[in-house]
Amino acid sequence: MEYDLIVRNGYVVDGTGLPRRRVDVAVKDGKIARIARMDGASAREEIDAKGRIVAPGIVDAHTHYDPQITFDPYATMSCYHGVTTVLAGNCGFSAAPVKAEDRTFIQGVFAKVEDMDPIALSGVAWDKYETFEEFLAVVRSDLGINFACYVGHSNVRRWVMGEACNQREATPDEIAGMAAIVEEAVRAGAAGFSSSSLGTQNDIWGRPVPSRFASHDEILALAEAAGRAGTGTICYLPEATVSGMKDEDNEFLTEIGRRSGLPVIIQGLGAASKVDVPGDAWDAAVIALDKATEEGAPFYSMLIARPFDRPVRFDDTNKHWQAVATWDAMTKMSLEERRALLKDPEAREEMRHAVENQNTDASKGTTLPAPKWPVVFVQESPTLPFEQHQGRSIVELAEEKGVAPGDFALDLALADDFETHLRWRMDGPEWSNSVKKAQLDARMLIGTSDGGAHLAKDDQSDWSTYFLATWVRERQVWSLEDGVRQITHVPAALLGFHDRGTLQVGKWADMMIFDAEEIAPVRKEFVHDLPGGVGRYKAFGKGVYATIVNGQPIVLDGELTGRKPGMVVAPS
Repeated sequence: MEYDLIVRNGYVVDGTGLPRRRVDVAVKDGKIARIARMDGASAREEIDAKGRIVAPGIVDAHTHYDPQITFDPYATMSCYHGVTTVLAGNCGFSAAPVKAEDRTFIQGVFAKVEDMDPIALSGVAWDKYETFEEFLAVVRSDLGINFACYVGHSNVRRWVMGEACNQREATPDEIAGMAAIVEEAVRAGAAGFSSSSLGTQNDIWGRPVPSRFASHDEILALAEAAGRAGTGTICYLPEATVSGMKDEDNEFLTEIGRRSGLPVIIQGLGAASKVDVPGDAWDAAVIALDKATEEGAPFYSMLIARPFDRPVRFDDTNKHWQAVATWDAMTKMSLEERRALLKDPEAREEMRHAVENQNTDASKGTTLPAPKWPVVFVQESPTLPFEQHQGRSIVELAEEKGVAPGDFALDLALADDFETHLRWRMDGPEWSNSVKKAQLDARMLIGTSDGGAHLAKDDQSDWSTYFLATWVRERQVWSLEDGVRQITHVPAALLGFHDRGTLQVGKWADMMIFDAEEIAPVRKEFVHDLPGGVGRYKAFGKGVYATIVNGQPIVLDGELTGRKPGMVVAPS
């Protein structure tokens, strides 16, 4: 046989932005061997892509799959949505390095910050590695999807400083020790260095994660070590992502770029919080981006181009009100206690406007943004008829009743005996207009799936099918060719994965085959398939017919093939 695989009869959108072509793609030894009409050529395996788009595999730049990948080599559900390469270890923590005696500590960080169930985390192969290099060796031996990972600042701090890691700033000697570990990890194949100063991030015991105690000098030294060791990127979450970026914050991001020589990626630029989209501060953000670009040290921001769609309940499954003390306490009470609480006039006075006035002081606890009432809707209610709440926010329903939004929500919960199902959905005119404008800036990186994290709230792995269905096909913000480029070539080039992201002869054969008129997210399903029977939401879509990694299909017609051709990917 001349080739290992031929994908025939499709329209090749190669990721460069050039117009589609009706040609075939031939693969040999995991790489693209020829793009042409392959009439008469033969292969061990063929896929008929007639009438469909053959595009590069999607590169997901912001995930937390590093724990999950040790027991789920396909990084489900991302692989079902055309993703062939995932980058994990974001936000300042990673599955490695971790000493044996610190495993419980690191699990406590993942459990709280990324909402990973401690029981599910027990399924991670913690006992098979300690160093970052050892972790990559474990992962490399059993991969369906391509996997890349940052080395996390909190891990490195814990390794060097022990229990002092989340108590104080580091000494010069400790910073030197951390720099050595970062450099070692990047040389071993890390995608770069990640850190966070974000006040929303605490561990399961309520303590700030270690990276929050780092001085600017420490962060700069570790970023510089990453740049000294190789190429890649720096992932950093400044505290100002929540409080609002100022000139000194933008200058610090630029200095990270200067010192490291690497692109710097943040989240939530121009927004009121990292979970929001660019808003009133967007124009100022563009000025800062332009200034950094002119100085040769550009920084970038992830953009959530798919709106949040998360369940909000009045019981202990709800993790959204952690920065609203009275509401969070309510979710942890027994049913009888909740009934009594909401009938207490003093308690109601305190709770009435609490969501709008959540904690914003990181020294007093988490500042994780709570769902805002204008984007919270009633999904199910035993007492409120569907026709009365359909498509109307809590704010709109409260105005009709002449009460505060908080009172309306609590009254409904009490009437429903706490069986009310609310939904946090951000998709509205303001959200759409803001995202439409921001995504056209070359410094905004479309993505932020958070794959592997927050699975009990919302599996956002369908962001790519949402983007192609909504922003490309329906709203026509992008042509198909440019839209594909934004989620394949652009992230691959920025992250330094130069042999991925485009369909070109000699590059790795990562591909997705999809129907441009059909592709879309479809539904969320809650299943219990994580270690220990832990449940999660799984995002299902339609229109993706094949996900091909290094020349081998790992998903065909919505089913895993069982093949494991994935590789550990590092910047080159």
